[in-house]
Amino acid sequence: MRERLAGAARAAFGGGRRLAAAERLAGGSKKGVYRLVTDDGTSAIAYRWAAAENYWPAAEGDDDLADPFSPGLGAGLFVAAHARLAALGVRVPEIRYIGREGEGEHGNGAPADLVVVEDVPGENLERLLARDPRAAAPVLDRLGEALAAMRCHRAPGYGKVAVVDGGGASRGASCEAVVLDRALRDLAEAAARDARVADARERLARRLQDLAAAVRPRAEHAVVHGELGPDHVLVDATGRPVLIDLEGAMYFDVEWEHVFLRIRLRAADYRPLAVDGLDEDRLALYTLAQRLSLTAGPLRLLDGDFPDREAMAGIAEHNLRRALELAGG
Repeated sequence: MRERLAGAARAAFGGGRRLAAAERLAGGSKKGVYRLVTDDGTSAIAYRWAAAENYWPAAEGDDDLADPFSPGLGAGLFVAAHARLAALGVRVPEIRYIGREGEGEHGNGAPADLVVVEDVPGENLERLLARDPRAAAPVLDRLGEALAAMRCHRAPGYGKVAVVDGGGASRGASCEAVVLDRALRDLAEAAARDARVADARERLARRLQDLAAAVRPRAEHAVVHGELGPDHVLVDATGRPVLIDLEGAMYFDVEWEHVFLRIRLRAADYRPLAVDGLDEDRLALYTLAQRLSLTAGPLRLLDGDFPDREAMAGIAEHNLRRALELAGG
């Protein structure tokens, strides 16, 4: 592994620098995230997509890019999302190197991908909010500006940025139909792992169907990050928010982004990001769908050898209870 990262460091840094240290950072569940430090103290972040780096148990359709919610694996998705966000003026880490290692390391015949990006020093927005909410206030304001730029860029189709910008099409009849289908699958997975969900499965399914039926059609879609929690926002030296973990970016309903933000942020911290005119019917459907996703996903992750098991179990439990409350139970 060190030899592979050393080669990427040489390509990224140039100038005869040697890799002095490679530290695996916590938090990545689908890819390895490493801080590379050279002999002169220069640093960068390496993202590595390979089977050995992915804690998620394999599932049918994982490699189906036409599914907007299939796992965001590989440099292609990252680079396409990076290009779209940068073109909109959204701050993202600068790319230093893009490469591939060898055949078969994803477990599906594809090469393992490696991308080296700028190392943004300092803390993420989650830690800044916890440490100094007053200092975080202007960062939230600037994040709101970035979200406005993303919201104003429209596309006639929905799906992963790489697919839509590449002229492709996604599965399903609409965003809400895709969300409903995914939520029903998440419900089935969660019910198979927790008796409380199994007991409420019929009620939850009926609630999802009723919420989806109330949603009116929509012809245009905005750019969304997809999982924009405060841990996916770094703060650079100028106080500007830097979006990371970009490969799941999509053209989708903006309500999907705002539901996730509402789940992850306190009400006072979300307030600078709030916008008028969101569709209340979509918000209701997407809230229940995301609660089910945040139940089923962590429970499935715990089927494997994910190391931070207590935290993941806590996420599942919290969202399971919220989902039951939303279904009236």
